[in-house]
Amino acid sequence: MQFEFFPSRTLTIYLARLFVTRIFAVLFMLVLVLQMLDLLGESGDILAYPGNGQGQLLYYVSMRLPQLVARFLPYSVLLATIITLATLNQNSEVISMKAAGLSAHQVLAPLVAAALAISGLSFVFNERVVTRATAALNAWEAVDYGPIPKTSTARNNLYLAEGRDILLAGTLSGEGNAMVMTQVTYYRRDGNGMIVEQLRAPRATYANPGWRLENPVEFNAQTITQQRMGSAVVAKGITPARIAISGVDADGEGLFTLTKSIDAMALAGRRTTDLQAAWWHKLSGPLSAALMPLLGAIAAFGLARSGQLLIRAVIGMALGFAYFVFDNAALAMGNFGGYPPFVAAWAPFLLFLLIGETVLIRTEE
Repeated sequence: MQFEFFPSRTLTIYLARLFVTRIFAVLFMLVLVLQMLDLLGESGDILAYPGNGQGQLLYYVSMRLPQLVARFLPYSVLLATIITLATLNQNSEVISMKAAGLSAHQVLAPLVAAALAISGLSFVFNERVVTRATAALNAWEAVDYGPIPKTSTARNNLYLAEGRDILLAGTLSGEGNAMVMTQVTYYRRDGNGMIVEQLRAPRATYANPGWRLENPVEFNAQTITQQRMGSAVVAKGITPARIAISGVDADGEGLFTLTKSIDAMALAGRRTTDLQAAWWHKLSGPLSAALMPLLGAIAAFGLARSGQLLIRAVIGMALGFAYFVFDNAALAMGNFGGYPPFVAAWAPFLLFLLIGETVLIRTEE
């Protein structure tokens, strides 16, 4: 048994089942509490829109829930690792396994295999559910929880600048010449970059060229007057092709869709460093769950009667949370161009993989 990576079939199933049940139990408790707190904070804004009620609150929960699950699944794996291993240590089961000839890596093998399976499920869940929920929720928030955008291609919070024209839109739906903007604000600047005119409109359609604002309200900064207009065509330099490569939301796009967006922006000569870092993080992020058993492994070993079990559990938790801090910091550096995209996404994972292995080998192997 010493030369096999996994222990016996019975022991492998026992450890994996113990670990997985604790992952979902911890995840359920975390998401339940966080969803309640988040809903308490957002319910006032949701119900403030006329006509919104319980149905809209439930819709918000259905869109927000996948985000919370995806974000806190790695934390749940970390906490479940510490709970599982500390319990096994407390009950002297780890000592029994080591007395039977198992190495520390063999004790952890079922947990790592289960965590890898969780990582695979997390990746699929992110691609198929979380990205769509994020895009829909962002579009809904952009219209202050008003009428829910019906199109799956809706985008939100667009900022477009071309020459002296600045165009902002709360949401954009449709493709090509059929694009429609809502909550539109247009600014016209003079040669010195000062804003001399502002138009606000509830809706705008593409006029080829330019964008036709419906029932806009004009404010002239030079005469300090305001008037309502029937329609106005503005920003003739901003085209649907220009919009297609603007405001890409990496969290709201799947891996293959994001690849196309990056290629389109690169072809147009736009900066794509932040999007490339997000692309790589879509792979390294879910895989972080497989790292948690290794970082929390220190809680499994050492005599429980020595009084150091709590200290070991705290150290394991500290290693896990340190990984998340470094991961977020590296991703932020990648977004600003401080790190190459690949390094920003994978350096924390590889660094803490080496740290976890070093701690395990030096203390137990």
